[in-house]
Amino acid sequence: MKKIAVLGSTGSIGTQTLNVISRHPERFRVESLAAGSNVALLAEQVRAFRPRKVSVATKALAEELSLMVPSGTQICYGEEGLLETVAETDADVVVTALVGSRGLKPTLAAIESGKTVAIANKETLVTAGHIVTELANRKGVPLLPVDSEHSAIFQCLNGENAGAVKKITLTASGGAFRHRSRAELERVTVEEALRHPNWSMGAKVTIDSATMANKGLEVIEAHWLFGLPYDRIDVLLHPESIVHSMVEFIDHSVIAQLGTPDMRVPIQYALTYPERCPSATPALDLTSLSGLQFRAMDYERYPLLKLAFECGRAGGTAPAVFNAANEVAVECFLNRTITFLQIDEIVARVMDQHQVTASPDLAEIERADRWARQVARRIAAS
Repeated sequence: MKKIAVLGSTGSIGTQTLNVISRHPERFRVESLAAGSNVALLAEQVRAFRPRKVSVATKALAEELSLMVPSGTQICYGEEGLLETVAETDADVVVTALVGSRGLKPTLAAIESGKTVAIANKETLVTAGHIVTELANRKGVPLLPVDSEHSAIFQCLNGENAGAVKKITLTASGGAFRHRSRAELERVTVEEALRHPNWSMGAKVTIDSATMANKGLEVIEAHWLFGLPYDRIDVLLHPESIVHSMVEFIDHSVIAQLGTPDMRVPIQYALTYPERCPSATPALDLTSLSGLQFRAMDYERYPLLKLAFECGRAGGTAPAVFNAANEVAVECFLNRTITFLQIDEIVARVMDQHQVTASPDLAEIERADRWARQVARRIAAS
């Protein structure tokens, strides 16, 4: 039986992870949970799964939680508490489902303690891919992808010679506004942007899908996960979200992974790997599909995807700054203080002002992250 730690347990990926675990009690036991401020939902999860240790954002929330969960549950808080749920538990697998750059330190802690990482927090590899992958290689710790696109590529590469790979292709739905021109995006609302046509995701990822920043982050993540240069990573628009990604080999054979757009499938595969087990998700019925469409990516329509490729190639602190500026811009849009198109503008302006530091250590990455957030907030307020 695998013992699982779920970081970000009250978010979209976290709740779906617990749904998968609940359907396979003979395979999994929840060792620890970490969340932010959603104490009510976390308390429900604690009562249902009885983890040994849980963490919340603040001391006040920890005190509130203590009145709602069974006695004997160890409750901690803050960054130290988050790290405790990883390093000071008997978890075999750590699911990093936190949103944003907060996932970096607990991921490193999981690797340091020799635990398998099911990585759903793409920002970890985006901001510090060279540090994370080097440590994982040194410790012999697997990084198992949870994102549907990276899981698809991971599955397509199973048993294959990495030297025979010509390129990998990530598919993109196009998000909520895939049928609109940039001119039509001037006055779109938060509510419209949050209506993803295919996937059920958290607010931040859904907005990133609409701007295609999410796909840009996935491109950088794929670079680190699969060790491929950016000129061998492609992106295609695929509105149906049935083909989750594909790999082309040097003999021009293409292997693709298909399935219904349900995140519980890649989550379960990361938890059960290298085995497979039955899933409660709907089976894919190819006869019900009217067709599968693929279109070349329009990088002028989605400038943040183009910028993400540029930041990935620049390396160093550039991806961390891109990510931090985007997080602030999306937060501002969700708070209705900027327009949708200003997300692109803010990120681009921050990148224009950034001087890239090559091969940064963790402290330099954190400084670049803080700088980018300050500049992005200043631009958003101007």
